Amino acid sequence: MKAFVFPGQGAQFTGMGKELYETNETAKALFEKANEILGFRITDIMFEGTADELKQTKVTQPAVFLHSVISALCMGEAFQPDMVGGHSLGEFSALVAAGALQFEDGLRLVHARAMAMQKACEAAPGTMAAVLALPDETIEKICAEVSAEGQGVVVPANYNCPGQLVISGNVEAVNRACEQLKAAGAKRALPLPVGGAFHSPLMQPAKDELQKAIEATTFSTPRCPIYQNVDGKAHTDAAEIKVNLIAQLTASVRWTQEVQQMIAAGATEFTECGPGKALQGMIAKINRDVTVQGI
Repeated sequence: MKAFVFPGQGAQFTGMGKELYETNETAKALFEKANEILGFRITDIMFEGTADELKQTKVTQPAVFLHSVISALCMGEAFQPDMVGGHSLGEFSALVAAGALQFEDGLRLVHARAMAMQKACEAAPGTMAAVLALPDETIEKICAEVSAEGQGVVVPANYNCPGQLVISGNVEAVNRACEQLKAAGAKRALPLPVGGAFHSPLMQPAKDELQKAIEATTFSTPRCPIYQNVDGKAHTDAAEIKVNLIAQLTASVRWTQEVQQMIAAGATEFTECGPGKALQGMIAKINRDVTVQGI
């Protein structure tokens, strides 16, 4: 069975989508529609912009979404998923590719998400850190202990693959957790160059704002099951999908569990749609018996 997966923020690069735009009329029309919806030429930044320009919140998330979705939609008959999933932002791409969301609605939600997250970051500065080679249970325990000290919150944010978990929270709490994690035997506990505490309680204001936009948007039954980050399980009910998508901003991304569930359901071939190869690397570490590829 074939699973198609979609990357999250951080996979962007200058030139992304340019070849698609120049060689595929369908892609060109979708990119131009996106420029119109966003009110600025995001394609100019995607194709020719600097790394700093691509890092702008209003650009990064829509850019990764557009590259991912348009790549999938332009595959034609080759895009025949038995299941789909996406990492964080990538869940929106997966929903559009699977027909649960219209392209225009998906882009508007991603733009709303990006702007809401930016506001939340400014209101409550936070950070994230990658923890390597330590059991999940140990990381969970230390995060809980540091949070209980009352100097801020730190939580597991991204269960990327065995031996790689990202934590998120207030700067002081994350730094303190990193010290304790290294003392507990972590190979690395490295703060990441991000502007906020994504997938933590600090994103609650963004969640509240995005909830209104999601609830006002029409979702349809997807053409195949979508595995969602909040529980790693398959969903096809539009109402359930909405609830899980709203919860995602403050909940952990359970990517390891999600991929494991997809494999348990019969997935043997994973195709990453979008920029970069991050998900291919993670999936290979989760289970080396499956086939992973990009497009």
